[in-house]
Amino acid sequence: MLRALEIRDMLIIDRLDLTFGAGLNVLTGETGAGKSILLDSLGFVLGWRGRAELVRTGADQGEVVAEFDLPAGHAGHAVLEEAGLSAEDGLILRRINTRDGRKTAWINDRRVSGEVLRALSETLVELHGQHDDRGLLNPRGHMDILDTFAGTDAARVKVRKAWRAYSAAEKILVAAEEALAAVREEEDFLRHAVGELEALDPQTGEEAELDQRRRAMQGAEKIREDVMRAHQSIGYEGAEGRMGDALRWLEDSAEGADGQLDDAINALGRAMAELSDAQSGIESSLSAMAFNPSELEEVEERLFAIRGLARKYDVLADDLGTFTADLRVKLDQIDGGEGNIMELTRAVMDARANYDIAAGALTAKRVKAAASLDRAMAKQLAPLKMERAVFTTDVTPVDAGPDGCDAVAFTVATNPGAPSGPLNKIASGGELSRFLLALKVCLTSDDAGLTMIFDEIDRGVGGATADAVGRRLKGLADGGQVLVVTHSPQVAALGAHHMRVQKSVKKGMTLSTVVPLDERERVDEIARMISGDTISDAAREAARELLR
Repeated sequence: MLRALEIRDMLIIDRLDLTFGAGLNVLTGETGAGKSILLDSLGFVLGWRGRAELVRTGADQGEVVAEFDLPAGHAGHAVLEEAGLSAEDGLILRRINTRDGRKTAWINDRRVSGEVLRALSETLVELHGQHDDRGLLNPRGHMDILDTFAGTDAARVKVRKAWRAYSAAEKILVAAEEALAAVREEEDFLRHAVGELEALDPQTGEEAELDQRRRAMQGAEKIREDVMRAHQSIGYEGAEGRMGDALRWLEDSAEGADGQLDDAINALGRAMAELSDAQSGIESSLSAMAFNPSELEEVEERLFAIRGLARKYDVLADDLGTFTADLRVKLDQIDGGEGNIMELTRAVMDARANYDIAAGALTAKRVKAAASLDRAMAKQLAPLKMERAVFTTDVTPVDAGPDGCDAVAFTVATNPGAPSGPLNKIASGGELSRFLLALKVCLTSDDAGLTMIFDEIDRGVGGATADAVGRRLKGLADGGQVLVVTHSPQVAALGAHHMRVQKSVKKGMTLSTVVPLDERERVDEIARMISGDTISDAAREAARELLR
């Protein structure tokens, strides 16, 4: 609920402090007195997009401050929480517009963006008028209006959840079909490549191991002949035999040499032992160098085959195993692709079936609510002197989407036999005002804590019809708050709070101000609305009668 509005240096307002109360707040005044400027200023502090030039001539900046009550549970708390703000001690909005066009806004002394203000304003204020394209006259919002009337929140959540599941299943199916089509284009290559790679079955590190073995065998082949010669040279036919003969000859001569050969015999024995160790080492080396010539051929063939496939497929030899596995995955996609596509197709069909059930339930709720809304509108239009008008909520099928399979549009026929059409194209100004008012009366159940503003919604009507409009506005204001800008004395007389917008010229400058009216001033203002600038006693009496 709007409690107070302070305006400084905005357009033709220099300084204005207003307080508002619960119920029906009425703003009256001559045409051009500045009532629209008051609404422009309120829209400015709420972040609405409006006039570009708002700062009063001669001022450096304009400023608007609005104070709202924000009871517990109000939708505005969620917006504030998301922005990291709170309103435990009330809600004060402040916005400044400098002469160079810069705009700065605060909520409870915390600086915020215009987007936050606009999001918050949707929970605080709702504006209605003959040129209202933000709410009831916007065909794109008719579905939301009907769903609000029908209370379809839970049903819409189910539909959106089912739509997301269906859309996700379709995307997976399309991706699988595209992937299958892509791998099918290279099926011949895949089968040939996987065949020869799996037949060879190269292992990580195998190329280096084979190369090492090949080099070792090639090296052994070159030195084995010399090692064999060395082995023969120190064997029995060579050094070993000669040294053995020498040792025997010395040992046979030792008895007659009186110990002179003992050192030579011992040295020769030691040499024979060392020679035996050398023979053992050479024999071990020859054993290690022993290989089957065909093994070298086999190693070379496999080594060259691995290197040939690596060059062929442009991968490292150690990556051939991973490359084979990747190709096998693609080949398996082809071999199992049809089965997978069938499973994914069934998943899409199941998801669509679930969506159709949820969307069908939502459609049923909308169709039922549309009939209820049409009946409620008929009841509201009759007292507004539009008992012949027909309001129809059309629910028609459209392509499936996240909000169901329905299009919703409000159509009207203002006279029997006249063609029906869109609300904002068929109705005249006065009729449109009454349609909007009746529709708003039918939709007020979820507007708790919302300040509704009606800008000359009674234009074009008078007499009993204006009285009926006023009573509908008063009914809307009961338990809440309504601000109405009006030229109708019947509407003004039903207000709980009455303010007059008036214009004056001071020192050659035109200024607009708003004056709260007491009981006597209110009689004069309503009398002026009845009779014009010259207020007669009869007009005052008529005003008192209206107020009674």
